[in-house]
Amino acid sequence: MQTEAHTRKRILLSGKAEFLLRGFEGASLRTIAGNAGVTTGAIYQYFPNKEALFDALVREPAENLIASFSSTLNRFSDHQPETQIEIMHNYSVNGLSEMLECIFTHYDSFKLIVCSSTGTFWENYIDRLIEMEVEATEHFITIIRDRGNKIMPIDRQLIHILASTLFYGLFEIITQDTEKQKALEYIDSLQEFYRTGWDRILGLDI
Repeated sequence: MQTEAHTRKRILLSGKAEFLLRGFEGASLRTIAGNAGVTTGAIYQYFPNKEALFDALVREPAENLIASFSSTLNRFSDHQPETQIEIMHNYSVNGLSEMLECIFTHYDSFKLIVCSSTGTFWENYIDRLIEMEVEATEHFITIIRDRGNKIMPIDRQLIHILASTLFYGLFEIITQDTEKQKALEYIDSLQEFYRTGWDRILGLDI
């Protein structure tokens, strides 16, 4: 006799497969139920609707990544301005490395978010990360400018564009089903590219 926990797990596994195959909007609860060996009504005993099932598959790792990124940004901002300039590259490298490790630890959850979440709360997940980065970058630029650095012309829109290319580049690793070692190499290249560019923009390359 199956326990409730076992039945719930079968529904989650079936849901994950169906969402990955058809996306949230195209997924069928009837198909999920059939593949899990339960009735559609049985699904409602565990999840009130299709989005709740999707949410159960992604929420914990997604929120953990947001919390980790927020913690990194807060720790960085707690440092004195001179120290922030000294450690900015290390924080960036370590922060992206931690994100990548989280992504690969919970790969299917982030695959669902990136490739299958249209129509759910999670479809704008990457944009949430981008906005956090934009806010932190604007604050850091204020610090750099107050120190008298000669900064290239830059406004919030350009910051948003640069942050978007970085984060969508990071999650493109999932879209392309990149294996972990190759992904680490790509992140190193992205880091070098953005480090050189930001140093130039912020007047730190002299």
